[in-house]
Amino acid sequence: MVKSTFIYKNFKIKQKHKNSIILIGNFDGVHIGHRKLFDLAKRYKKKFQLNIGVLTFEPMPKMFFNKKIKNFRISNLDQKRHLLKNLSVDFMINKKFDKKFSKIKSLNFVKNIIYKKLNAKFVFVSNNFRYGNKREGNVSQLISLEKKYGYKIIKSEPKIIKKKIISSSLIRNLLQKGFLEKANKYLKRNWSIIGKVEKGRQIGKKIGFPTCNLDIKDYILAKPGVYAVKVKIDKSNSFIKGIANLGYRPTFNQKKLLLEVHLFNFSGNLYNKYLTVEFLKFIRKEKKFKNAEQLKKQIKSDLLIAKKA
Repeated sequence: MVKSTFIYKNFKIKQKHKNSIILIGNFDGVHIGHRKLFDLAKRYKKKFQLNIGVLTFEPMPKMFFNKKIKNFRISNLDQKRHLLKNLSVDFMINKKFDKKFSKIKSLNFVKNIIYKKLNAKFVFVSNNFRYGNKREGNVSQLISLEKKYGYKIIKSEPKIIKKKIISSSLIRNLLQKGFLEKANKYLKRNWSIIGKVEKGRQIGKKIGFPTCNLDIKDYILAKPGVYAVKVKIDKSNSFIKGIANLGYRPTFNQKKLLLEVHLFNFSGNLYNKYLTVEFLKFIRKEKKFKNAEQLKKQIKSDLLIAKKA
């Protein structure tokens, strides 16, 4: 059984969590590149008998600085917590990233946070880690302050597959281009969206394929189109297979970005319930049909593919 991870919203951590291993980053998606870093941290945990803590930020700094970025996340905060819990993380600091925090000088970040508030023993960062006002701090600065503040910087070499560095940016790009299976491989799981079922226009029901409508919030917009999926309702442990359309429903001039899910062999009211939608296979890109009958014909063809996924 995996023990729960303690969550902090600021740097006022318990004494037992000081003198720990601290990993700093967004860890969006918690992919195999991140897992390489966590595997190394677990070896240090065992050798030095220390706790592992993660310092991450909400919203992600890139979304804070560029308000035009709407759809960006691979995973939401709850998914990140769950994934980190399974990587032997003992506690997580989810710091609110706001204007005040963004103005902290890099030297003050090291002195007042890493040293005074966390009293970190080992600090794990990526080679390109930047911090502080205007991203003035870098790994070289962190290393230069090791002796002064009593920590040790640990850099992990990036995970490289076929000359490509596995990163959150790479996975976002794969999802946007419809290379779902490769993205899932690098995530080491099926990419998924968690959302609340909303009342929709009930167009699917009218044409014989009732759907659940989910607002994808700030999740990355994968390539608009039709996907084979499997779905978990609320906190159930079982999945129901289905088919989903991610996009704008051009046949019906829908302007709002929406995830619509049709569940196989299911009947019941799912309004206001939370669904976890795992994406298994990209079937086809979104297309505008001349009329509802053409769309129905295409959906029947899509269903055959989805049921085999």
